[in-house]
Amino acid sequence: MIKLLLFSLLVITLAAPVHPNTAKIYVWRNEKGVLVFSDSPRAGAVEVKTKPGNIIQSSTSVETKVLDITPQKIIEKYEIVINTPKNNATIRDNTGSIYIGGGIKPRFKSGLEVQLVLDGKPHQNPQKHSMFSLRNIDRGEHKIKMLLLDEKGKVIASSASVTFYMHRASAN
Repeated sequence: MIKLLLFSLLVITLAAPVHPNTAKIYVWRNEKGVLVFSDSPRAGAVEVKTKPGNIIQSSTSVETKVLDITPQKIIEKYEIVINTPKNNATIRDNTGSIYIGGGIKPRFKSGLEVQLVLDGKPHQNPQKHSMFSLRNIDRGEHKIKMLLLDEKGKVIASSASVTFYMHRASAN
């Protein structure tokens, strides 16, 4: 037991570094006139006065979040708007045709689809763009809305409802 204690004490003593403020440095010139620096004194050696070394405080905590390299899914917040027709617009077309145009922010990404809702019901199949051409729309008031769908068909954005009025001439 004593041997283990002595061995541990020896290891701790040898492993402990010499503190820079307690170490002394000496300088002298050798026979060729070259300056020699040493930590042990010699005849004719002069002690070099040193300034205290810089003390660097260790940080108490390390921010490990910056070390996380696992890929994280970026969730984009999409916005969809109906650009044409404007709200409360009057469309005059005897065939009942109207073009619906929308805009998406950020940029439209592959895999997304747009569903047009006319008077509360899905109209046509979802498309890969935000331009719709409607034909033979009855006269009167209509409400449209656009839904942005992800790859799984889930609604990720919805436009505000837009009202338009279809005027068609009638023959009496």
